[in-house]
Amino acid sequence: MKLIIVPIAALLFLPFIGLVLPLNPLEQSGVIELNSTSNLRHLWDFLLASYLMETFKLMLGVTFGVLMLGVGNAWLVVNYQFPGKKVIELALIMPLAIPAYVMAYLLVDLLQFSGPIQTSIRMIFRSDSLWFFPEPRSLLGAILTFSLCLYPYVYLIMRTQFIERNSTLMEVSATLGYSQTQTFYKLALPMARPAIMAGIALVLMEVLADYGAVSYFGIQTLSTGIFKAWLSYGDRVTAIQLALGLCFVVIFILSIEHISRSKIRYARDRKKSLKVIKLGWINALLTVIFSGGTVLLGFILPVFLLLQSVYQLGLKVDFRYLNGLTNSLIVSTITTFICVSIAVGFTYIVRINPSYFLFNRLLGFGYALPGMVLGIGILCLLEFLDLAWWITTSLWVLIYSYMVRFLASSIQSLEVGFSRISNSIDESASLLGQTKCQILKKIHLPLLSRSITIGAIFVFVDVMKELPATMLLRPFNFETLAIQVYQFAADERLDELAFPSLCIVTAGLIPVYILTKLMPKTR
Repeated sequence: MKLIIVPIAALLFLPFIGLVLPLNPLEQSGVIELNSTSNLRHLWDFLLASYLMETFKLMLGVTFGVLMLGVGNAWLVVNYQFPGKKVIELALIMPLAIPAYVMAYLLVDLLQFSGPIQTSIRMIFRSDSLWFFPEPRSLLGAILTFSLCLYPYVYLIMRTQFIERNSTLMEVSATLGYSQTQTFYKLALPMARPAIMAGIALVLMEVLADYGAVSYFGIQTLSTGIFKAWLSYGDRVTAIQLALGLCFVVIFILSIEHISRSKIRYARDRKKSLKVIKLGWINALLTVIFSGGTVLLGFILPVFLLLQSVYQLGLKVDFRYLNGLTNSLIVSTITTFICVSIAVGFTYIVRINPSYFLFNRLLGFGYALPGMVLGIGILCLLEFLDLAWWITTSLWVLIYSYMVRFLASSIQSLEVGFSRISNSIDESASLLGQTKCQILKKIHLPLLSRSITIGAIFVFVDVMKELPATMLLRPFNFETLAIQVYQFAADERLDELAFPSLCIVTAGLIPVYILTKLMPKTR
C-alpha cells in the first residue's frame, strides 16, 4: 500500500517543497536576505494586521452569506411546496458555472455610479447623487460576489443532507409542539453540522485562494499581500513567507471541518418518506422572492448582461475564442480524469487503513493556496532542477498544477461518499472471498457514482475558471478562456470579455446540468 500512496503523494507535494527552497539561507545573497528582512518587517509593522483583519471580515461575511443562501434555499426546496419549485430547485445550482472574477466585473458595472441601476434611481428621484447607495467596489461588494458564486457548494451538500435525514425525528418534533422554524434551528441544523462544515470549508478555501475578484474590488487580503510582495516589491522570499502563513489558516479550517465530520455517524440516519408542506400564498410568495431572487442575482442577471454585451458587439465570433474554448476543455477534461482517479484510490486506501488519513489532509492544502503562489512553487522547483525551460513547451506542467490545486475537491466529495457506506458491507464481501480491489470495483464504485460525478464536476468547473496558475505556467501561444477574459478586463474592454466569459459559463453549465440529473429528487 505504501508503494502506491507514498510516491504519488510525494509527487503532488513537491510544489510545497519548491516554496521552501528559496528560504534556504545558502541560496540567498546578503543583499537579497537584507531586502527580504526589511520588506517583511515593513509588512509586519504596517500591513499584516490590515491583511489579517480584511481577510477575517471577508471570510466572516462570505460564511454568513453562503449559510443564508445555501442552507436557507436547501431547507425551503426540500420541505415546502411552492410555485416554480422544480425549476428553482435546479436553477439554484447554476451560479456554480460563473467565475467569481466575472461576477465581480459584472456586479461593479451594474451597480457603479454610471451603471443602469444608479442612473435609473437618480432619474426617478431627480437627484445628482445617491448618498445612501453602497459603493460596489468595496468589502460589501466582494462579500456579495463570493456569496452568489459559492453558495451552491453549501446548497448541494445541505440539500442532500436534508433529503436523507431521519423523518421520524421530525415527526417526533412536531408531536412535541415544535414549529417548523424551531425544528429547523434546534434539530435539523445540529444534525447537519458536519455537512455544513464540509461546504463552508470548500467555500473558505476558494475565498482564501482568490486573487482576481479581491484585487478588482480593492480588498487588501493575505492573497493580495502575497502578490504585492512578489510583484511590487519583487521579493519572492517575503511572498512565500506570507503564503506559508496562509497555510496555517488553511490547517485551522481543515481541522475544524475534520473534527466536525468525525461525529457524522450521529447525523446520517436513514429516512422514511418525506412530508412536504404546501405553503399558503403569502409564505409561498416570500419563498419565491427569496429563492427566485437568489437565482436572478446569481445566474439570470449575469448571463443576461453577458448576452446583451455580445449582442451589442454584433455577435462577432473571433477564432481566438474558439481556440481558447478548445484549450480550456482539453486541460479541464484531462485534469478531471486524473484527479478523480487519484481521489478514488486515496480515499479507498484511507478507508482500509485510516492511519493514512494525513496524506489526504496534506494534499488538501493546494486547494487553498493562490494559483499564482502554487505556480511560483512549481517554478522554484523546476529552477532548482534546471528544468524551467519545460514550461514553455509542455502542457503537462500546467495540468500538474491543476492537479495539485484541485485534487482536494474530488477527495472531499469521495470522503463524504465513503462515509455513507457501512463498513459491514466490506466485511461481508471479504467473508465471501472478495479481494480489496474486487470490493472497490463491484461494490464501492457503483455506490459512489454520484459522489464521483459531483467531485468530477467540481474539478472540471474549477479548472475552466482558474486564472493565476494558468497565467504563470501556460506554454507559449496557449490561451484559455480565463486568460482571454483577464486580458480584456485589464484593458478595460468589458464589452469584449462578454463572449469568452459566456463560453466559460456555457461550458460550466454542461456538467452542472448533468449534476441536476443525478441529484436526489424531492417531492
